Amino acid sequence: MNPADSAAASSTSGGLTAVEAARIAVDTLLAAGVRQVVVSPGSRSAPMAYALAEAEAAGRVELLVRIDERTAGFTALGLALSAGAPAAVLTTSGTAVGNLLPAVMEANHAAVPLVVISADRPEELRGTGANQTTVQLDLFGEHVRFAVDVPAGSDPQRAVDTALSAATGAFEDAPPGPVQLNLAFRDPLVPAVGDGLPAAGRGLYRAARSPLALDFPAASTALPERRTVVLAGHDAGPVAEAFARAHGLPLLAEPSSNARFGPNAVGPYRLLIDHFGADSAQPIERVVLFGRTTLSRPVSALLERADVPSALYQPVPVAWYEPGRRTELPLESLADLAEFAGRGAAAWLDAWLLAGAAAQHAVDLILAASPAATGPSVGAEVWKHARGQLVLGSSNGIRDVDLAGSPPAEPQAIMFANRGLAGIDGTTSTATGIALGGGQETTVLMGDVTFLHDAGGLLLGAGEAEPQLRIVVLNDAGGAIFGLLEHGAVAAAGRYGNAVERLFATPQRVDLAALAAAYGVAHRQVGTTAELAEALTGPLQGRSIIEVRTDRHRLGELHRAIRAAVATAVEGLPQT
Repeated sequence: MNPADSAAASSTSGGLTAVEAARIAVDTLLAAGVRQVVVSPGSRSAPMAYALAEAEAAGRVELLVRIDERTAGFTALGLALSAGAPAAVLTTSGTAVGNLLPAVMEANHAAVPLVVISADRPEELRGTGANQTTVQLDLFGEHVRFAVDVPAGSDPQRAVDTALSAATGAFEDAPPGPVQLNLAFRDPLVPAVGDGLPAAGRGLYRAARSPLALDFPAASTALPERRTVVLAGHDAGPVAEAFARAHGLPLLAEPSSNARFGPNAVGPYRLLIDHFGADSAQPIERVVLFGRTTLSRPVSALLERADVPSALYQPVPVAWYEPGRRTELPLESLADLAEFAGRGAAAWLDAWLLAGAAAQHAVDLILAASPAATGPSVGAEVWKHARGQLVLGSSNGIRDVDLAGSPPAEPQAIMFANRGLAGIDGTTSTATGIALGGGQETTVLMGDVTFLHDAGGLLLGAGEAEPQLRIVVLNDAGGAIFGLLEHGAVAAAGRYGNAVERLFATPQRVDLAALAAAYGVAHRQVGTTAELAEALTGPLQGRSIIEVRTDRHRLGELHRAIRAAVATAVEGLPQT
């Protein structure tokens, strides 16, 4: 029997029709908590598209349509991040599925419950050269918690249930993360004659989240006094701030920790770690780590020191490292963490806060000396003015905030960043998903290379929901971060001619105003911090781009001046 005869026989041999199976899959997804699905158009995925359209008409799910699967994947990632619940992305077969890999990889390392629904050809067409047919199952390898192939005509309920359990971390010793449902569909791919959309139902209600602060009782005086610091990395949460405050310990918090606030938070902490080094009057004795630190080499060097014991608060399984591959002592309870950390003497905390205030003042003075915008001054302004939700792009943007953003007394915005793999791809799409999922004003800060990498993320189809999204683009006509790494010294030495500028900085001359106009997005260009502050405080309606023009070629000089000013400011401070 040839493949065509086999297909015809299979379609009449019983079992569920494609649309019937799709309706079961959709019902099971929604029962498990999926409320938002990003759909990329395609023929083989049509049964799921029709079933989802029926569910949306009944008010049971919200659909977003994106023609680019890579954009769709990162949009779904953003939806899951903002909602704290699983979000799904639907694609047709073939290369469409492969375009989801970057978002799946990020979701894996960031433990985000992203549900990939990939439509596929039935078994009788696989391996025959049928159009848009390839091996899709296990395409994502170890980057998904669970992958399953559901044959055409089969009931998908059990597979969907298992996938959602894996995505949400219901399995023991496994963190949440992405999953793949590979659903095979056999013709016909459209609803039966007489089917149609149900009567309109009630829309979904979603309450916007607010920044969170916690309160812990003061640490027991029976705990020993120790010169411990609390490091709050990405996704640490407000528990890190509450722990530091309760134990009288300095808090060194990255921007995406959602812990960079409160009376114990130190702003330019990464420039102060050596000030409390092994040869100082008050050297750091221990480190307590919440979340994942990814931004600075001084922090990495501190965690690598064999003479400074460190512990990692890990109450649940995490996805960003393999057990046994890090040196910190993993502790599951705050009680055990308290025993390890001890409590800080007043002089210990005061020394850090005094140094932090002096360092912050020194940074502020350097940045204020020039009205022209720079990376750190832009980071400081965005951090200061952001409300609702703030998304920080990888590369220099998040590091600028980490350096210059002064910690507020209370949290001002919910922070997001793609720090699972810290890629620059998909940033606009992720921020769009976060804005739509959170249902509130959202600001995203990124560099020009990051922005151009995901320019397609600006495309919204006619009638698609528009987020309340302010996109701040630090445009220094290329990638500035490499100039602050070892490559900057190579460029300065001139031994490789223009290679560093061309191969790493990737200079560009794109007209961002024209690009914004092409996508129907409002655009404004500013060049000073005062102009940026005014733009950030203006009303936000739909999407807008604030382009901040800066010069990256003097960035290394600026950072050297900041380090020198901070060193001078803290040099004579008391440490007793």
